[in-house]
Amino acid sequence: MPLWNSRGLRGSSLEELINLTNVKYREKKLALIQKIPTPITPINIDKENRHITLAYFEEKSTVDYIGAVQGVPVCFDAKECAVDTFALQNIHEHQVNFMKEFEEQGGIAFLLIYYSKKDYYYYLPFKNLLEFWQRAEQGGRKSFRFDELNPENQIECINHVFVHYLENLAKDIENRE
Repeated sequence: MPLWNSRGLRGSSLEELINLTNVKYREKKLALIQKIPTPITPINIDKENRHITLAYFEEKSTVDYIGAVQGVPVCFDAKECAVDTFALQNIHEHQVNFMKEFEEQGGIAFLLIYYSKKDYYYYLPFKNLLEFWQRAEQGGRKSFRFDELNPENQIECINHVFVHYLENLAKDIENRE
């Protein structure tokens, strides 16, 4: 069974900003997006601080977020990257399969990536993720470089919404039509 050994909540600052963004979207009735918790069973708990220090995953997680934007079903995962090369090992095959099936059902799947060294937020459409994934499966690079990304998919902070991904989602939908 996979184990989780707490080294702090990796990616928690990105997820917190996304959660705040999703609250704003909900308040403005633009979107209803929920964080999907990963079910874990605690093994060790620091009773003094009430923190889980060791646990195992009960099942494989799919994506971090799921919901609807103006009637369009969406799902996405949030990832942080400290360097200019994003290793595909940070995404699991079952996640890619879920996102593929989600899109086959008429939904939109994507990744939100925060390049911490550059302080740069990026919207990666699923079709681009799938291209990188298939390249790796065919024996190519097991990662993608920052310079391979389309700069038009950078996420801007607008109106105090830090990870304002809805504009990028609208472009993604437009490019599909």
